[in-house]
Amino acid sequence: MAAVAEGIGVKKLFIGVVVMGATFAALGTVAALWENPVFIRMIPADGWEISLLAILSVLSGVYVAIRRPFCSDNTLSAGGVVSFIGLACPICNKILLLAFGSELLMAYFDPMRVYVTAFGILVTAWAVIREWQQRMQIETLPETSV
Repeated sequence: MAAVAEGIGVKKLFIGVVVMGATFAALGTVAALWENPVFIRMIPADGWEISLLAILSVLSGVYVAIRRPFCSDNTLSAGGVVSFIGLACPICNKILLLAFGSELLMAYFDPMRVYVTAFGILVTAWAVIREWQQRMQIETLPETSV
């Protein structure tokens, strides 16, 4: 694990921290988890949204810091999208509103939002763990001389 941390470098750590902050600010603003002049939330945010957004942001930053540039996958993106659907206001999400209607969203989807967000975070964590394991395998391979 120390070899992986040493192999990351200061530049990748800095980029990971920037991605973490940008993810938190962008998704939180679009989901209107705090007052902003651009987006208005129709349903007040509960306390769990910001905590789960922070976890998602940290996982995204870690993934970017440890990511191998030649091998990326879409698992992190899928986890982020699913988490965002759970974080965002169901009434403000026009796609969900058109597909299901406001009554159905409020009756069935709104109580499940925390679970949808948690599932998205689990998918994101799985992507980070898998990337970490693959990076450790590459770091521990013996160097061959040509």
